[in-house]
Amino acid sequence: MTDIEARCLAREWFYPFRLASGQVVPTYPPPDVAPVHTTRAAMLGEAVQSHFGEQPRETLDAIDLACHEGWFAHQLLDLGFGRVRGFDARADHVEHARLAAAGCGRDLQFDQADVHSLDAAATGRADLVLCLGLIYHLENPVGALRTAFDLTADGGLCLVETQVAPNLSGPLDYGHHTFVKPMMGNFAIVDETEETHGPETSTTGICLVPSLEALLWVLRKVGFRDVRLLPVPADGYEQLRYGKRVMVAASR
Repeated sequence: MTDIEARCLAREWFYPFRLASGQVVPTYPPPDVAPVHTTRAAMLGEAVQSHFGEQPRETLDAIDLACHEGWFAHQLLDLGFGRVRGFDARADHVEHARLAAAGCGRDLQFDQADVHSLDAAATGRADLVLCLGLIYHLENPVGALRTAFDLTADGGLCLVETQVAPNLSGPLDYGHHTFVKPMMGNFAIVDETEETHGPETSTTGICLVPSLEALLWVLRKVGFRDVRLLPVPADGYEQLRYGKRVMVAASR
């Protein structure tokens, strides 16, 4: 056993990485939560096939925002992408992502960066941008979606997966009872202040969770076109099957 493999097997992971030796690392999510990984991976594969078709995948590059341990970057390599880069705000996530890539023998690039600090001028654009499990942990989700649009190449695809809140709709008095604006959706405030130390939570504690209607409206408003809700496999993770979480595809 190599030193890298021993280090991978010595800790528990959020994702079930299969190492180059064939061994699978120990994980800490409970069994009833673990299917969220495979469901999102299946939906990712379907979305990539639908958008890129028979286009040679080795010519495509991808960016994984808030990549965590980098598991979805591995899935993109499996789908044939030629170059995959991951960014995460937490230094330990980047360290773990690099360790997992080394243990699995994968050629991946991971760097520390907050989503709001990225821009296409410095980073370059990608054919596919992943924004999975991110925006509902942010106090500025609209800004993050603007960044995702900026980083998506013309003709490219952005995939956003998030928890969603119940929707509010209807007229809203806007300064006077004779001046009314329609609500396009809403954001629910969730407090993660006590959980900011957690590996899967907010870095600030203030979280704005969009309704599905708000998410679709904002994606179109920041510039995306062909924004659509992706279907969930019949055996998919319960939160996605029941619409408590969603994955949305948005083309640039």
